[in-house]
Amino acid sequence: MTSKLSIHASISADRASVSFVAFSREQAIQCNITRKALEQCFWAPVGASDERLLKALSDGYERISARVHRKFLAHPSSSIHLDVIDFAS
Repeated sequence: MTSKLSIHASISADRASVSFVAFSREQAIQCNITRKALEQCFWAPVGASDERLLKALSDGYERISARVHRKFLAHPSSSIHLDVIDFAS
């Protein structure tokens, strides 16, 4: 699998999600992951600071990038949205 998470991530204005660019098969994919997913699946405390959300994203890199890659292969798209349900299995 050749996918990686970009280091350029940003918090949405409403602080409900984090946007980032991932690459799968050398193609850039605009992604976002909800705060709820980071809190429930990646150890970000409820109400975490922006820095802590970005750390949770970084710490969960392997699992997040694997999910992006699988979703991209199943349904190729230029953008992918990740939520709690994506990490339930």
